[in-house]
Amino acid sequence: MAVEKVKTGIPGLDKALEGGIPKNNVVLVSGGAGTGKSTLCMQYLINGAKLFGEKGLYISTEQKRKELIKAGTNFGWDIEGLEQKNLLKIEYFDVVQSDNALEKIYDLYTAFTPKRIVLDSLTTFTDSLLVSGMREDTAFSMVQVAESVSPIPRTEKVVAKSLLYHLMNKIRLFDATVMLTTELPEKSNFLSADNISEFICDGVIALYYLGVGSVENRSMIIRKMRYTSHEKKSILYEIGSNGIHLIKEEEYKI
Repeated sequence: MAVEKVKTGIPGLDKALEGGIPKNNVVLVSGGAGTGKSTLCMQYLINGAKLFGEKGLYISTEQKRKELIKAGTNFGWDIEGLEQKNLLKIEYFDVVQSDNALEKIYDLYTAFTPKRIVLDSLTTFTDSLLVSGMREDTAFSMVQVAESVSPIPRTEKVVAKSLLYHLMNKIRLFDATVMLTTELPEKSNFLSADNISEFICDGVIALYYLGVGSVENRSMIIRKMRYTSHEKKSILYEIGSNGIHLIKEEEYKI
Protein backbone atom coordinates (compact mmCIF):
# COMPACT_ATOMS: atom_id res chain seq x y z
CA MET A 1 0.00 0.00 0.00
CA ALA A 2 1.46 3.35 -1.07
CA VAL A 3 2.19 5.88 1.65
CA GLU A 4 0.21 9.10 1.23
CA LYS A 5 2.56 12.08 1.12
CA VAL A 6 2.09 15.73 2.11
CA LYS A 7 4.01 18.08 -0.15
CA THR A 8 5.87 20.94 1.50
CA GLY A 9 5.93 22.97 -1.73
CA ILE A 10 9.49 24.02 -0.85
CA PRO A 11 11.66 23.84 -4.00
CA GLY A 12 13.85 20.75 -3.83
CA LEU A 13 12.65 19.46 -0.47
CA ASP A 14 9.80 17.29 -1.76
CA LYS A 15 12.22 15.68 -4.22
CA ALA A 16 14.65 15.00 -1.37
CA LEU A 17 11.75 13.38 0.50
CA GLU A 18 10.74 11.36 -2.56
CA GLY A 19 7.38 13.10 -2.85
CA GLY A 20 6.88 14.78 0.50
CA ILE A 21 6.35 14.03 4.19
CA PRO A 22 4.30 10.91 4.97
CA LYS A 23 0.85 12.03 6.05
CA ASN A 24 0.41 12.55 9.83
CA ASN A 25 4.13 12.30 10.55
CA VAL A 26 5.52 14.46 13.35
CA VAL A 27 8.71 16.09 12.07
CA LEU A 28 11.36 17.81 14.18
CA VAL A 29 13.06 20.78 12.52
CA SER A 30 16.25 21.46 14.46
CA GLY A 31 18.84 24.16 14.02
CA GLY A 32 20.71 27.05 15.56
CA ALA A 33 20.21 30.79 15.14
CA GLY A 34 19.98 31.97 11.54
CA THR A 35 19.22 28.58 10.01
CA GLY A 36 15.64 29.45 9.05
CA LYS A 37 13.64 27.01 11.19
CA SER A 38 10.65 29.35 11.53
CA THR A 39 10.87 30.34 7.86
CA LEU A 40 10.78 26.73 6.70
CA CYS A 41 7.82 25.93 8.95
CA MET A 42 5.78 28.98 7.96
CA GLN A 43 6.57 28.31 4.30
CA TYR A 44 5.22 24.78 4.79
CA LEU A 45 1.91 26.24 6.01
CA ILE A 46 1.76 29.03 3.41
CA ASN A 47 2.33 26.54 0.58
CA GLY A 48 -0.24 24.18 2.04
CA ALA A 49 -2.84 26.93 2.01
CA LYS A 50 -1.97 28.53 -1.36
CA LEU A 51 -1.09 25.46 -3.39
CA PHE A 52 -3.24 22.74 -1.87
CA GLY A 53 -6.06 24.55 -0.03
CA GLU A 54 -5.10 22.95 3.29
CA LYS A 55 -5.62 24.74 6.58
CA GLY A 56 -2.51 25.48 8.63
CA LEU A 57 -2.16 26.26 12.35
CA TYR A 58 0.99 28.03 13.56
CA ILE A 59 1.48 27.93 17.34
CA SER A 60 4.25 30.28 18.42
CA THR A 61 5.81 30.47 21.86
CA GLU A 62 8.38 33.11 20.93
CA GLN A 63 7.25 35.47 18.15
CA LYS A 64 3.92 37.24 18.35
CA ARG A 65 1.49 37.32 15.45
CA LYS A 66 2.49 40.82 14.29
CA GLU A 67 6.16 39.83 14.24
CA LEU A 68 5.44 36.74 12.14
CA ILE A 69 3.33 38.75 9.69
CA LYS A 70 6.11 41.33 9.39
CA ALA A 71 8.68 38.60 8.75
CA GLY A 72 6.40 37.05 6.15
CA THR A 73 6.19 40.25 4.13
CA ASN A 74 9.92 39.87 3.38
CA PHE A 75 9.02 36.77 1.36
CA GLY A 76 5.88 38.20 -0.22
CA TRP A 77 3.55 36.12 1.94
CA ASP A 78 0.06 37.52 2.45
CA ILE A 79 -0.49 35.95 5.85
CA GLU A 80 -3.40 38.19 6.77
CA GLY A 81 -5.13 37.38 3.48
CA LEU A 82 -4.87 33.67 4.19
CA GLU A 83 -6.20 34.25 7.69
CA GLN A 84 -9.23 36.05 6.26
CA LYS A 85 -9.84 33.04 3.97
CA ASN A 86 -9.74 30.80 7.06
CA LEU A 87 -6.79 28.89 5.63
CA LEU A 88 -4.24 29.98 8.22
CA LYS A 89 -4.36 30.64 11.94
CA ILE A 90 -1.56 32.02 14.10
CA GLU A 91 -1.79 31.54 17.84
CA TYR A 92 0.73 33.03 20.26
CA PHE A 93 1.23 31.25 23.58
CA ASP A 94 2.66 33.23 26.44
CA VAL A 95 4.27 30.21 28.03
CA VAL A 96 4.85 32.03 31.32
CA GLN A 97 1.18 32.88 31.72
CA SER A 98 -0.47 29.92 29.97
CA ASP A 99 -1.91 27.05 32.00
CA ASN A 100 -3.16 23.74 30.60
CA ALA A 101 -1.25 24.42 27.40
CA LEU A 102 -1.71 20.89 26.05
CA GLU A 103 -5.48 21.10 26.40
CA LYS A 104 -5.50 24.52 24.75
CA ILE A 105 -3.58 23.14 21.77
CA TYR A 106 -6.08 20.30 21.47
CA ASP A 107 -8.98 22.79 21.67
CA LEU A 108 -7.36 24.92 18.93
CA TYR A 109 -7.07 21.88 16.72
CA THR A 110 -10.65 20.73 17.20
CA ALA A 111 -12.01 24.23 16.58
CA PHE A 112 -9.93 24.95 13.45
CA THR A 113 -9.32 21.37 12.11
CA PRO A 114 -6.04 22.11 10.30
CA LYS A 115 -4.25 19.56 8.11
CA ARG A 116 -0.87 21.12 8.89
CA ILE A 117 0.40 22.22 12.30
CA VAL A 118 3.57 23.98 13.44
CA LEU A 119 4.71 24.31 17.06
CA ASP A 120 7.52 26.88 17.25
CA SER A 121 9.30 26.20 19.46
CA LEU A 122 9.26 22.89 21.25
CA THR A 123 12.25 24.05 23.30
CA THR A 124 10.41 26.99 24.85
CA PHE A 125 7.23 24.98 25.27
CA THR A 126 8.80 22.11 27.21
CA ASP A 127 11.02 24.43 29.24
CA SER A 128 7.93 26.38 30.33
CA LEU A 129 6.17 23.19 31.40
CA LEU A 130 9.16 22.19 33.49
CA VAL A 131 9.32 25.59 35.14
CA SER A 132 5.60 25.95 35.75
CA GLY A 133 5.37 22.44 37.19
CA MET A 134 2.00 21.43 35.79
CA ARG A 135 1.29 19.16 38.73
CA GLU A 136 -2.19 18.32 37.56
CA ASP A 137 -0.94 17.19 34.19
CA THR A 138 -0.88 13.45 33.48
CA ALA A 139 2.84 13.47 32.73
CA PHE A 140 3.71 14.93 36.12
CA SER A 141 1.22 12.63 37.82
CA MET A 142 3.00 9.63 36.33
CA VAL A 143 6.33 10.93 37.62
CA GLN A 144 4.86 11.51 41.09
CA VAL A 145 3.52 7.95 41.20
CA ALA A 146 6.91 6.63 40.14
CA GLU A 147 8.59 8.65 42.88
CA SER A 148 6.24 7.21 45.47
CA VAL A 149 7.14 3.60 44.64
CA SER A 150 10.82 3.99 43.81
CA PRO A 151 13.63 5.52 45.89
CA ILE A 152 15.50 6.51 42.69
CA PRO A 153 15.51 10.31 42.27
CA ARG A 154 13.61 11.58 39.24
CA THR A 155 15.83 13.93 37.27
CA GLU A 156 14.70 16.87 35.16
CA LYS A 157 15.46 14.80 32.06
CA VAL A 158 13.05 12.09 33.21
CA VAL A 159 10.33 14.69 33.75
CA ALA A 160 11.09 16.26 30.35
CA LYS A 161 10.87 12.86 28.69
CA SER A 162 7.50 12.21 30.32
CA LEU A 163 6.24 15.59 29.16
CA LEU A 164 7.46 15.03 25.61
CA TYR A 165 5.82 11.61 25.38
CA HIS A 166 2.59 13.10 26.71
CA LEU A 167 2.80 15.92 24.16
CA MET A 168 3.45 13.45 21.34
CA ASN A 169 0.51 11.30 22.41
CA LYS A 170 -1.70 14.39 22.26
CA ILE A 171 -0.35 15.46 18.86
CA ARG A 172 -0.84 11.99 17.41
CA LEU A 173 -4.57 12.33 18.05
CA PHE A 174 -4.62 14.98 15.32
CA ASP A 175 -5.37 14.20 11.70
CA ALA A 176 -2.56 16.54 10.69
CA THR A 177 1.08 16.53 9.58
CA VAL A 178 3.10 18.37 12.20
CA MET A 179 6.39 20.26 12.34
CA LEU A 180 8.07 21.06 15.67
CA THR A 181 11.10 23.34 15.94
CA THR A 182 13.92 22.92 18.43
CA GLU A 183 17.14 24.75 19.11
CA LEU A 184 20.28 22.92 18.08
CA PRO A 185 23.31 24.09 20.08
CA GLU A 186 26.47 24.55 18.05
CA LYS A 187 28.82 21.54 18.05
CA SER A 188 26.08 19.45 19.69
CA ASN A 189 26.24 15.68 19.31
CA PHE A 190 22.45 15.57 19.58
CA LEU A 191 19.68 16.85 17.31
CA SER A 192 17.62 18.82 19.82
CA ALA A 193 17.96 20.93 22.93
CA ASP A 194 16.33 18.24 25.06
CA ASN A 195 18.33 15.32 23.54
CA ILE A 196 15.11 13.29 23.51
CA SER A 197 12.65 14.53 20.89
CA GLU A 198 14.74 13.38 17.92
CA PHE A 199 14.11 9.80 19.05
CA ILE A 200 10.34 10.05 19.46
CA CYS A 201 9.52 12.13 16.36
CA ASP A 202 8.86 10.41 13.04
CA GLY A 203 11.29 12.60 11.16
CA VAL A 204 14.20 14.96 11.78
CA ILE A 205 15.37 17.71 9.44
CA ALA A 206 18.54 19.31 10.82
CA LEU A 207 19.51 22.78 9.58
CA TYR A 208 23.07 24.12 9.83
CA TYR A 209 24.57 27.57 9.30
CA LEU A 210 28.16 28.55 8.71
CA GLY A 211 29.03 32.20 8.28
CA VAL A 212 32.61 33.21 7.50
CA GLY A 213 33.06 36.91 6.80
CA SER A 214 30.56 37.89 4.11
CA VAL A 215 30.05 34.28 2.98
CA GLU A 216 27.05 32.36 4.27
CA ASN A 217 26.54 28.64 3.83
CA ARG A 218 23.44 26.81 4.97
CA SER A 219 22.90 23.08 4.70
CA MET A 220 20.30 20.58 5.79
CA ILE A 221 20.31 16.87 6.45
CA ILE A 222 17.19 14.72 6.58
CA ARG A 223 18.41 12.56 9.44
CA LYS A 224 15.37 10.31 9.44
CA MET A 225 11.85 10.09 8.02
CA ARG A 226 9.69 7.12 8.85
CA TYR A 227 7.66 5.40 6.13
CA THR A 228 9.66 6.78 3.20
CA SER A 229 13.10 6.79 1.63
CA HIS A 230 14.88 10.13 1.44
CA GLU A 231 18.09 11.89 0.48
CA LYS A 232 20.83 10.93 2.93
CA LYS A 233 23.47 13.51 1.96
CA SER A 234 23.87 17.07 3.19
CA ILE A 235 21.98 19.50 0.93
CA LEU A 236 22.78 23.19 0.52
CA TYR A 237 19.91 25.65 0.71
CA GLU A 238 19.34 29.38 0.53
CA ILE A 239 16.91 31.80 2.10
CA GLY A 240 15.89 34.10 -0.74
CA SER A 241 13.13 36.56 -1.56
CA ASN A 242 10.55 33.76 -1.76
CA GLY A 243 11.70 31.83 1.26
CA ILE A 244 13.80 28.66 1.45
CA HIS A 245 14.86 26.71 -1.62
CA LEU A 246 17.30 23.85 -1.93
CA ILE A 247 20.28 24.23 -4.26
CA LYS A 248 20.58 21.50 -6.87
CA GLU A 249 23.80 19.51 -6.62
CA GLU A 250 24.94 20.54 -10.10
CA GLU A 251 24.66 24.19 -9.06
CA TYR A 252 27.37 23.91 -6.39
CA LYS A 253 29.65 21.28 -7.86
CA ILE A 254 33.13 22.59 -8.58
